[in-house]
Amino acid sequence: MRIAIVSDLHIGYERFYEDAYTQAKEALNAASELADAIIMPGDIFDRRNPHPDAIGQAINLFREISRKGWKAKVVEFSPYTDTRSFTTVPVIAIPGTHERVAEGKENPLGLLGLAGLLVDASESMVTIEKGGERVSVFGLGGLSEERVKPTLAELDPKPVQGNFNIFMFHQSIYELLPFSDDFIRFDDLPEGFDLYADGHIHNRIVGQVRGKPFLIPGSTVLTQLKEGEQEPKGFFIYDTKSNTYEFNEIRSRPFSFVRMRMDDATPKGLQQKCEEAIVSAIRSSKEKPIVKLFVEGTIADGFKSFDMNLRPLQQRYSQDAYMEVDMRLADRSLEEGLGAVREGRLDGVSVKDLGMGIFSAKLAESGFDRSVNVAELFDALSMQKKEKALSEASALFEDSARSSGG
Repeated sequence: MRIAIVSDLHIGYERFYEDAYTQAKEALNAASELADAIIMPGDIFDRRNPHPDAIGQAINLFREISRKGWKAKVVEFSPYTDTRSFTTVPVIAIPGTHERVAEGKENPLGLLGLAGLLVDASESMVTIEKGGERVSVFGLGGLSEERVKPTLAELDPKPVQGNFNIFMFHQSIYELLPFSDDFIRFDDLPEGFDLYADGHIHNRIVGQVRGKPFLIPGSTVLTQLKEGEQEPKGFFIYDTKSNTYEFNEIRSRPFSFVRMRMDDATPKGLQQKCEEAIVSAIRSSKEKPIVKLFVEGTIADGFKSFDMNLRPLQQRYSQDAYMEVDMRLADRSLEEGLGAVREGRLDGVSVKDLGMGIFSAKLAESGFDRSVNVAELFDALSMQKKEKALSEASALFEDSARSSGG
């Protein structure tokens, strides 16, 4: 049997709303043509409470592929909880972390299951059959990190003897993201399965768990604008007879991640180098690309961080590219000030005054030109209670507008 693994559609993702829909549609349509069944390890939606338009998009997508003349059928459904199955269409999915809701509440993925557009395999074993061959899929929806191990211990999922068995889940893995001891490790995954399929991570990953294939197809839409997301988007198809897999690319918006180092950067030099990178990305793309500029280094003497303003450049090319800038140029005077804080060399300057100076510089850098008293705004936003801070800040803006006739 040929099993398509399609993950992290993020339908309803606001920043690239149309891309999320069109690329999800292309992936699902292609998968339904090439495979006997589709499994989906989470984050079909981008939010736990998606807009009705996003729900409508998902309904249309899954209704379209559910009408295909599937030869494979869901023949068994063994709930470990009260999860329900209302279709024999071999489209098996679990909710991801973006769809996670309070226990006992319906998540948006579950609504598609209730409508009979797919099978919600949350904490359940679903068996698909075609021509006498059976594939069983155990699904574990996205959980908070501290709940994964106890849940696995409680459910104790076991492969079905005589079937090809898939363990499908949606979690961070410590061996791939060694940032937290709370993340599960490969050794925590249940034994005996023939294939392990994970979602959550948005770039494609191939590995092994207990000597068996471990596959993450990545997202079908660009969301995080990270360096690793430059590779093509798409999905895996796994052949259970030959135990081989292939990656199928889909058409997706081109993404250019440009990392540059600038020491003693000047505003003119920064503008010139960034413009060259933007123009190059635009010229090499057949459609409007996404461009992420990652600039690190130091600022030349005589300039401040607010001098290094790329907003005019972003506005100039806004019709030709979607742009994001991650600027990490060190202001030497700021570094010296922070060094003085660390070493206790403040010479009578209070931490509050130093903080207000940094705050003022950042406001100027962002183009803030309102006639609000910066010191009063700083004091207002420094309040411990968020509601009171916002109220005080709002009052300052209203007073400023009245005094200026705005």
